[in-house]
Amino acid sequence: MKTLVMACMGALTLTACAAPATRISTGLQRYGLDQQRADCVGTRLQSDLSLGQLQTLGRAAAAYRRGDATPGVLTVGDLLRVAGELKDPAIVLAVGKAAAGCGVAP
Repeated sequence: MKTLVMACMGALTLTACAAPATRISTGLQRYGLDQQRADCVGTRLQSDLSLGQLQTLGRAAAAYRRGDATPGVLTVGDLLRVAGELKDPAIVLAVGKAAAGCGVAP
């Protein structure tokens, strides 16, 4: 779902004191993902990625969104593409595992 990228984009820009999983989940819910799957994705990404990796993914997703003709709609495929463009295979693996494991697969 395109909502995954949009939510991760905002949620991964970690500036508040909330845990990354909570911020990711909140962002995903804001873009329409149900709480259970949003919590699942947030927890998995927090467990599998460092804070730096989460921030890198968030910045990359934000940059991806700037040129998008449909900014309110993002797919898991979009997030996987963004993650795949980064030079860190752990990020793309974590995003794929979270999406598939939480039932948010493309």
